[in-house]
Amino acid sequence: MANERATFGSDLHLELRGPRLREGLMEALREAVRSGRLETGTRLPSSRSLAADLGMARNTVADAYAELVAEGWLTARQGSGTRVARRAAPRRTPPPAPGAPLRPGPRTPRAAPPAGARQPGTPAHDLKAGSPDLASFPRAEWLKAYRRALTAAPNDAFGYGDPRGRIELRAALAEYLSRARGVRVRPERIMVCAGFAHGLMLMGEVLRGRGVRDVAVESYGLDVHTNLLDRAGLGLQPLPFDERGTRVEELAAGGFGGAGAVLMTAAHQFPLGGALPPDRRAAVVDWARASGGFVLEDDYDGEFRYDRQPVGALQGLDPERVVYLGTASKSLAPGLRLGWMVVPEELMGEVVAAKGAADWVSSAPDQLAFAEFLGSGAYDRHVRASRLRYRRRRDQLVAAVAAHSPATRVSGIAAGLHAVLALPPGTEQEALRAAAWHGLAVQGVDQFRRPGVPATLDGLVVGYATPPDSGWQGALRALCRVLP
Repeated sequence: MANERATFGSDLHLELRGPRLREGLMEALREAVRSGRLETGTRLPSSRSLAADLGMARNTVADAYAELVAEGWLTARQGSGTRVARRAAPRRTPPPAPGAPLRPGPRTPRAAPPAGARQPGTPAHDLKAGSPDLASFPRAEWLKAYRRALTAAPNDAFGYGDPRGRIELRAALAEYLSRARGVRVRPERIMVCAGFAHGLMLMGEVLRGRGVRDVAVESYGLDVHTNLLDRAGLGLQPLPFDERGTRVEELAAGGFGGAGAVLMTAAHQFPLGGALPPDRRAAVVDWARASGGFVLEDDYDGEFRYDRQPVGALQGLDPERVVYLGTASKSLAPGLRLGWMVVPEELMGEVVAAKGAADWVSSAPDQLAFAEFLGSGAYDRHVRASRLRYRRRRDQLVAAVAAHSPATRVSGIAAGLHAVLALPPGTEQEALRAAAWHGLAVQGVDQFRRPGVPATLDGLVVGYATPPDSGWQGALRALCRVLP
């Protein structure tokens, strides 16, 4: 079981190489500091928290920290924790040259009632994917952050504001995304927006203005996103998939010659659940470099992982060809309407122009409160506590399905807030009708299939994060009643 005390650390994304754990950890930390991804003064997780995250002994992490302190990379003071030491002007690693070798919403889709189903009243239980447990929103901590932010806010915070968003939030996001998600970013390259859909609308306008005709998309995904691209005047080209995920190599094979961009959920495919394998991550970035296209990376729930090492942002491979889009909708609440984009330098002016001369949509007080929430460590604490709670629910879901329907395979559960329950061919609609009769709101895999993609999968997409704690067990029992 996950270490309960690890709840109170901060996240740190590291890529460990080689069989020797301590040496690999030390080199990964040196590289993060050397490249500028971890800046002077950045506080590192405690040895207990980092050991729990990386699956190694606490003494291994403590020894690595101690040696890096001795070498001058880190500092350690009682009461201040372990931090990145001040060094002479760290050099930021430039983006790889073209051809260089690479180193290894609102998310509630529109759901129509199943054909022939009895029309019940409001469902008693909600297992639709795309929402966190809204009852767990950290109201007390958010209120504290809001009060501190408003007390310290300059007068100009109540004006129309920079269309890119408040600098306080962009600076806090740059530190967090670099540390926790492996994003290569500076505050001036961040655009704050009103959620992922708003960011995608802006990118649709920019791409169309650059003469892009088509955008490649994954075979399964949210129709609200493809509808936004369609309204921007962009055609859609679904990429094929196999057991390893989206076949991005098809982009370079010539079958998608008209695509000027590709929209992907690389860290955790929605809704099928897998992470894009390393060779395909490299391949899609190679395609963008060779074609001059862009990858639109939807990192919608990258903070939540359970049985695997963190999968860093695709953007880290090439910040000039990948537009990174993130949101607080899954980690905190969609009602905050807080999202962000990390934009390639050549696109930033066009994105600013698309948003307008002033920040019309992102509340400055909310931005300042979120900046305070991030900077104080409250966000890290909330994410870690949520991660533990959702992992318990995930484990309970797997155990309940195994007990009530042993033939049902559960997949997509190494990360995220939902699971996919495979069903026998031709039974998905029957299961959805049974769910409606039992007062259970749940979605079928076919609901997320792009037009023109063959119907080859039957299953239920179960959002196990959605119910409040008081309703979770009832929702789980209702789900088991509808499984074959």
